[in-house]
Amino acid sequence: MSRFWAFLRGLWSGVEARPEGGEGARIGAAGERAAEAHLRANGLRVLVRNWRNPKDEREELDLVALDGDVLIFIEVKTRAAGARVSGYHAVNKRKKAVLLRACRAYLARLRPAARHYRFDIIEVAHAVGPARLAATEAMRINPQVSSVRDGMEVWHYRDVPLFHERANHRHG
Repeated sequence: MSRFWAFLRGLWSGVEARPEGGEGARIGAAGERAAEAHLRANGLRVLVRNWRNPKDEREELDLVALDGDVLIFIEVKTRAAGARVSGYHAVNKRKKAVLLRACRAYLARLRPAARHYRFDIIEVAHAVGPARLAATEAMRINPQVSSVRDGMEVWHYRDVPLFHERANHRHG
């Protein structure tokens, strides 16, 4: 019964509910590894994985990477082949507010300060088959790069709107 309530809380809050250490956590970790491999294969340098704000442990950055001189904050969303909501669309307004706080906390700790940064979303689909690819192609919002890593389809959306202060933000 508790799983049912956790599921409903996740639906109401817009946050994905999954038990710690369970199957969902295992699949999510595999998705993050696929996303990291995708980034490295495309010439990006991964700096940090699963960074948490020391002042608020709820604020987490899945991946932080470098693309030349541009610091990239990356949210990874792993979805099953039949997911009704794409990973891109799962990063809703509420999730973006949490991510923005985490990004700002990370930036505040950097010495020297980052001159350029951006926010990306990487969507990973596991149990990918031809039917999944055909059915979900219409949902994709112009991913700049896609690949297959460890049997998972990876879609990379670059420079997703998150930061309002455009002075230090630059497309990479």
